[in-house]
Amino acid sequence: MTTAVVVGGGPNGLAAGLHLARNGVDVQVLEAADTVGGGARSAELLAPGVIHDMCSAFHPMGVGSPFWAEVDLARYGLRWRWPEIDCAHPLDDGPTGLLYRSIEETVAGLGADGRRWRAMFGDLTRNFDALGQDLLRPIANVPSHPLELAAFGPRALLPVALAAKAFRTPTGRALYGGIAAHVYTSFGRPLTASLGLMITASGHRYGWPVAEGGSGAITQAAAAALLDHGGKIDTGVAITSRRQIPDADIVILDLSPAQVLALYGDLMPARIRRGYARYRVGSAAFKVDFAIHGDIPWRDPDCARAGTVHVGGSFEEIRRAEHLRDRGTMPERPFVLVGQQYVADPSRSAGGINPIWSYAHVPAGYTGDATESVIAQIERFAPGFRDTIVGVKTTTVPQMAQYNLNYAAGDILGGANDGLQMLLRPRTAIDPYFTGVDGVFLCSQSAPPGPGVHGLCGMHAAESALQRRRRNGRRRSARR
Repeated sequence: MTTAVVVGGGPNGLAAGLHLARNGVDVQVLEAADTVGGGARSAELLAPGVIHDMCSAFHPMGVGSPFWAEVDLARYGLRWRWPEIDCAHPLDDGPTGLLYRSIEETVAGLGADGRRWRAMFGDLTRNFDALGQDLLRPIANVPSHPLELAAFGPRALLPVALAAKAFRTPTGRALYGGIAAHVYTSFGRPLTASLGLMITASGHRYGWPVAEGGSGAITQAAAAALLDHGGKIDTGVAITSRRQIPDADIVILDLSPAQVLALYGDLMPARIRRGYARYRVGSAAFKVDFAIHGDIPWRDPDCARAGTVHVGGSFEEIRRAEHLRDRGTMPERPFVLVGQQYVADPSRSAGGINPIWSYAHVPAGYTGDATESVIAQIERFAPGFRDTIVGVKTTTVPQMAQYNLNYAAGDILGGANDGLQMLLRPRTAIDPYFTGVDGVFLCSQSAPPGPGVHGLCGMHAAESALQRRRRNGRRRSARR
C-alpha cells in the first residue's frame, strides 16, 4: 500500500491527506499545534461562549470549492450561513456601497454605476464556475474554457487603479477599491485587478458566507472526513528536521517555501532551490478582536446588516494607504477589514456580547501597535464604538508569525501578490507542487491557486503526487 505523510494540518494539508486517502493511500498528518486548522481555527478569546475566528473568516471560495463539494463536508457537520449583505463600504460623505450576493440588488443600489458594475462583473459571475476550472489550478495548463478565459484576461491584466476608472461615482469606486485591496499590494501594479474581479464574481455567485460555529468548523469537518477515510492525525508534532518525518512513499508539505528550503534545500536541484529562495513574502495583517455589548453603532444602519465592513474611506484614500504600506511605511489611516460574523451566525454570541473580528493592512514585519489606528478607523464611521467595547485582544505582526509559521513577517496570504509571482507561485514550473525531491510536494497557499480555505492547493498537490507515482510505476513496468 502506498504511504504518505503530510506535514501541517491546515486546510490544504487536510485536503491533501483527504484526497490521498480517498485514493487508497495510507495517510498520516503531523500538526505542530495542539489542534489542526492552520488559518481556519476559532476560539473563545475574550468571553465565555463568544467565538472569534483566529484568522480566516469569510469564505466565498470555500463554499464554492469543487473539492469540498465533492467530499461533502456537510455530511461531517459543516453548515454555511450567509449575512443579508455581504459587504458594506461606508464613506465620510456619500452613500455606503453595498455588495449583495445578488448582482441585481448590488446594481440597484449603485445608481449611476449600476450599469457599469453589471458590465464589469455580470459575465464573470455567470461564468464563474467555468472560469474557476482554469484559474483555480496551475496556470500552465491547456484551458478548458478558452472563450471565458479570453473575456476575463484583458480585465485581469489591468492595475486596480486603471480598472477602477470604469466607475464614475465615489461609492462605486470605493466599493470596488475595498474589494480589490484584498490583493494586498500597490494598486498601480499590472495584474492586480484580477483578484478583486474574482472575489467579487465569486461573491455574486456564492455569497460571502461564514461557517456556523466558526471557521474552525471547516477544518474540523475536513479532519473528520480524513479519519473516516482511514487517515491518521497526530497533533503536537513539530517538524524541524526531515529526519523527524517518518519514511513514506509521498511527503506533502503544508509549509512556506522558506520552511521547505530548511527541510529539503540541500536535496533540491539548484534551479528549484534558487526559485524557492527568491520567493517573496507580502505585507502583513495586524489583527484586533473585540467583544462588544450589542452592535457596532454604525452611522449608516445598513452596515450593521453586513457580514464584512471595509473601513478605509474613498478609493483614493485606500490607494494611498496601500501604496505607503507596500513601500514599508505605516499609513496613518490603514485599510481595515471588520468582520461581524455573528450577523449571519448568532451562535457565536453569548449573554448580549458579540464578537468583532478586524485586521489592518500594515507593512511586512511591522513591529508597532496599530490597535488605536484600528479603533479610530471604526469609530470614524461608527461614533460611540469605543463605548461598546468590553474586551480587546491584539495580535501583533510578530505574534501572527509565531501563531502560524507559514505567516512569515505577518503575511497571511503566503507570498507577495505582485509581478510574475502572482501567477507563478512558488516558482515557474509546469508542476509547481513538485519540489524536485523525489516524492516530496508543496501544498500550502504558496502554491496555486493561492490563499483561501478552499483546499485546492492541497488537492492539486496530492493529485500531482499520485500522477507521478502512476507514471513512475508505468515506467518500471515498461522496463520489465
